[in-house]
This record gives sequence, C-alpha cells and structure tokens, in this order.
Amino acid sequence: MKNFMILAGARPNFMKIAPLNAVLRARGAGVCIVHTGQHYDQKMSEVFFKELDIPEPDINLGIGPGDRQTQTKKIIDTLVPVLRDRSPDMLIVVGDVTSTAAGAMAGVMAHIPVVHVEAGLRSFNWKMPEELNRMIADHYSDRLFVNEPSGIENLRHEGIADERVHLVGNIMIDTLRRAEPHAARSNILSVHGLAPRAYGLLTMHRPENVDQPAVLKALGQVLSTIATRLPLIFPVHPRTKARLLEHGIDLGSRVRLIDPVGYLDMLALTKNAKMALTDSGGLQEETTVLGVPCLTLREQTERPITVEVGTSEIVGRDAQTILNAAERVHRGEWKTGRIPDLWDGRVAERIADILLNL
Repeated sequence: MKNFMILAGARPNFMKIAPLNAVLRARGAGVCIVHTGQHYDQKMSEVFFKELDIPEPDINLGIGPGDRQTQTKKIIDTLVPVLRDRSPDMLIVVGDVTSTAAGAMAGVMAHIPVVHVEAGLRSFNWKMPEELNRMIADHYSDRLFVNEPSGIENLRHEGIADERVHLVGNIMIDTLRRAEPHAARSNILSVHGLAPRAYGLLTMHRPENVDQPAVLKALGQVLSTIATRLPLIFPVHPRTKARLLEHGIDLGSRVRLIDPVGYLDMLALTKNAKMALTDSGGLQEETTVLGVPCLTLREQTERPITVEVGTSEIVGRDAQTILNAAERVHRGEWKTGRIPDLWDGRVAERIADILLNL
C-alpha cells in the first residue's frame, strides 16, 4: 500500500487536507501529516485540527513568522531532509499559500512525486501572492486535481499535459458537508445576539484592500453605510485589524469586529447570513454551496464558477456598485445560483481512487 505525506501550513489548507487524510487512512494507505507552522497562532491553526478531526501532525517544521521569501526558504531547507528520510510515495500539497508552493519545490528537490489538490485556479492578477503560489505548485506537480472546468483550460493553455490533470470537484465541500451537523449546534449567533438572515458576514484581508489606506478608508465608509440597514459581523484577520488601528479607521458600532473564529462557528455564521461581503476565495465557494448571496470585494476571481453558476458577484471596490448590489439583496433580486457539478462531498474519494491506482 502507498505512503503519502500531506503538507499543510495555513488555515485555508486545513479544510482541504481533512477529508483526504480520512479517506486515504480508511483505504489502508499510510499518511504522514506535516505542518509547516506557517500559521502559528492557536486561533488560526490548532483549533482547526481539533474541529476537523485531523490527527496531530506527525511533523511540525515550526518555521514561524516571516515574509514570503523567508518562509519559503525555511520550508524548503527543513522539508527536503524530511522527504529524503521518510521517502513517501507522493507528497500532497493543497491550495495556494506559501507552504503550497514551497512544498512543491521541496518535493522536486527531494525527487518525490508531487500532487497538487486545487490546481488550475487563475485570477490573472499577479499582485496576488497566491497567483504565483498556484503557478509554482502546478508546474512543479506530477498530478493535478482540479475544482472546476476553468482549471482544465488554464492548465492546458500553460502546456501541462492532459493526462496529468483530473477534474474531481472541490474538496472543501467534502469538509463543509461533513461539518454541517456540528455547525448547526454552534452557539455563535446567540453569543453575539444575531438572528438568522438579520446580519451580514464580512471578511477582508487581501493586500489590495487593506494595505492601501485610501482604499481601506473608502471601503470602510461603504461598509459602515451598509451596516446602517443590516448589521455586519466581522471576524477580523490580524493584518486587517492592525491596518484599521494604524490608520484610525472606525467602521462604526454596527460593524462588530470579533476575533477569528473556528471552522464550525464560521460555517454557522456563513449559513445564516443574509449576505456575505468578502475578498476570500473560500467564502465565495461556501456561499455558493449554501445559497447565500456573496458580494466579492475584488476585481476578478480565480473561482469563476462561483460567479457563472453560483451566488457570487464581483462588485470590486466601487462604492456605488457595492451599495447597489446590497440593495438588490434586500429587494430579493439576487440570483439563486446552483451547486457546481462534482461539488458533491465525494471529492476525496475520487482523488483516492486515482492516487491508489497509479
């Protein structure tokens, strides 16, 4: 039976490794989980392992804080010896964070076949750090598992051979479906005095939104205006919170800033929201599956299917566009959307079928 090393390092990774770890172990495969330590805050890491029933990592590289270049070098320097020592049949990387790209490079250096789950996503915005991470991971990988048809076309256009690419669906939805019954027991709404469909959910962390004071201030004014009619709850990313404080931006009492929450509480907040306003790729996907209107505060998305068939709409950063979109939600004029093909909660099984039969 094959032995796999699964690499994770940041919050967006954890939801993707959970179902794959469970299915591979259930099929009798050997699994070694490596945590790079890219996210080292307890709220951003350990709680997710507990809630998603992921075993304690077999290895923690403990790279800690740092810029992308520093973290990348530390991951490669520490992971390559681990790969050579453990010699797994394959290294699985997921998503598009720094750990994903660095892990793929380390796999090639250690002569271990690399598998990329969530391959082929492209925003075509090179200002996004994630775009470079996606490109590196895809072009260093031997097998690429794709969420949606646009990923197939992107990889084909970049010259990656079709036989290495597999359209399997979105593995995050496996985790969402498994977690829904547990999220239904969350008390996060009552803790914050929220009623279903009587609040909006806000997340915002992308550099283009929060690192430019003028942009952040303008967005803050729009969000404060929306909140006069619909209160917003904002699990605020540490970077975003620091920028708000640094620039003295007050979103008003109707925008409630709270600390980052665990996966189950976040799922409960998402499912019961009247609308979501976000620059997060994952939340675009989750709102599509849950049927929640999603105002995407970006100029483009690497997940076009959430716009084409789902509940997301690109509203950018223009104040009037955002306000008009929120008004359409209030009037009940938002598109209904549907769940994309293969987003059925069985993605990990399809991936395991392929990997175990190579």
